[in-house]
Amino acid sequence: MSEFNLFESIKNGLEEAIEYEKGNSINVRVKRVKIEPIRQHTSQEIKDIRAKANLSQSAFANFMGVSKKTVEAWEAGINIPQGSSQRLLEIISKDSTILQQYIEQ
Repeated sequence: MSEFNLFESIKNGLEEAIEYEKGNSINVRVKRVKIEPIRQHTSQEIKDIRAKANLSQSAFANFMGVSKKTVEAWEAGINIPQGSSQRLLEIISKDSTILQQYIEQ
């Protein structure tokens, strides 16, 4: 797509969005999605998730992008994971095989 066509496409999309917000009748596609709230995992659940993945605290920390001390604090109940860490824990808890694509054997 040329720069001009890309610009025109973006411009048209923004103009349509403005008309839609004004309540003008135009033919637009609207897709609504519902995102599940972030669930807070307990220290025991975090230990169980890591154990199920068969990873040391160091390896799990490396995967999560945090320090080993952070994982230790989570598992001891001293600190509570926040935001994206909680979401990632939720994803791993539902399917621990996801980890395998990031682990070199």
